[in-house]
Amino acid sequence: MALDDLRGNKMMAHLLDALNKKQDIGHYGRLVFAIVARHFVNEDELVKLLSKDHDFSEEEARGLVQQVQERDYNPPRREKILEYMEKQDFPILPNAQDPDAGNVYRDLNFPERVYTHISEYHQHKAE
Repeated sequence: MALDDLRGNKMMAHLLDALNKKQDIGHYGRLVFAIVARHFVNEDELVKLLSKDHDFSEEEARGLVQQVQERDYNPPRREKILEYMEKQDFPILPNAQDPDAGNVYRDLNFPERVYTHISEYHQHKAE
């Protein structure tokens, strides 16, 4: 069910498909995938998915997942994903011209704590 939820977003479906084909989705593709997917699958499943990338070992995947969890990254906005795409060959967004591409908040339902964390960040920034 959780993977079906992730497939509700075109970018995440694109990344899942690439991983299932054992493609190298690049450093930033893996980072974006981990940041978003950690809210939908457990840690072991996330490591398993990331290590399908032919250029990324299970040990490296576990380290990335741990880093993302420890830093409690919020899912990135479209603008950040576009910045990441400029830094690597693999296209994180299947259609970067689509203005809705990469908007994970539009297509996915995150736990309430994600929205609270974002709200607190913006309040702190405004002060």
